[in-house]
Amino acid sequence: MPKIKEMDEKVAAFRRLLEIMDQLRENCPWDKKQTLESLRYLTIEETYELSDSILEKDMESIKKELGDLMLHLVFYSRIASETGNFSILDVLNNINTKLIHRHPHIFGDVKVTDAKNVRDNWEKIKLMEKGNESVLSGVPKSLPAIVKAYRIQEKASGVGFDWENPDQVWNKVNEELNELKEAVDNNAIHERMEDELGDLLFSIVNYARFIDVNPEDALERTNKKFIHRFQYLEEKAKENQKPLNEMSLEEMDIFWNQAKKTE
Repeated sequence: MPKIKEMDEKVAAFRRLLEIMDQLRENCPWDKKQTLESLRYLTIEETYELSDSILEKDMESIKKELGDLMLHLVFYSRIASETGNFSILDVLNNINTKLIHRHPHIFGDVKVTDAKNVRDNWEKIKLMEKGNESVLSGVPKSLPAIVKAYRIQEKASGVGFDWENPDQVWNKVNEELNELKEAVDNNAIHERMEDELGDLLFSIVNYARFIDVNPEDALERTNKKFIHRFQYLEEKAKENQKPLNEMSLEEMDIFWNQAKKTE
């Protein structure tokens, strides 16, 4: 009985969101003028805010940002319903059908042994749904390069195009690192060095995938560490009334190491 009550509460809350959205769309000057295009950049911003909250492990903030994104999903659906393209009902029915079809190990008789099996089956089923479309066609062109590289490799792996173990990938990383060093040492043209650096980054992303580390998250954590340490350095420079550009690297390094201890 408690589960049924909880489900009823969830349905009622979602219904209330839909009702609020209808009222806003019909009566609020700002909401009335929004379009799919005008909401797009706001949705991107909200997605990055959610990403920040997840990296910070701030559960209260995650809850808030999920609500903001939920609003956007309802908003898009309401706009599309006004033009007769689709409604929130179509959106929900579509994702329900997709989830059932792509999880035959839950809703059918397919057997899987681990999460990799599930992911590989997902990609194979997705490819069959889209006919002869490329395995990589589902990777958005506008994704950030590191995220795109990760998704490309995941999708290729889903149809069996992959290394067998992490050591092979690590050897590839070293091979690409040596090729970049050789290009730099030989003063190669800019395009050659760019190519070699790209190959190195791609192989590092591949290695990250094999050791189950998301490279985008890893790099963002390092960005945050650097910002924290550098801003600590700036504060200490102010306290000592000495501009950063007048400090030696040795002086800066003292404060940099102090900043590490505050993390």
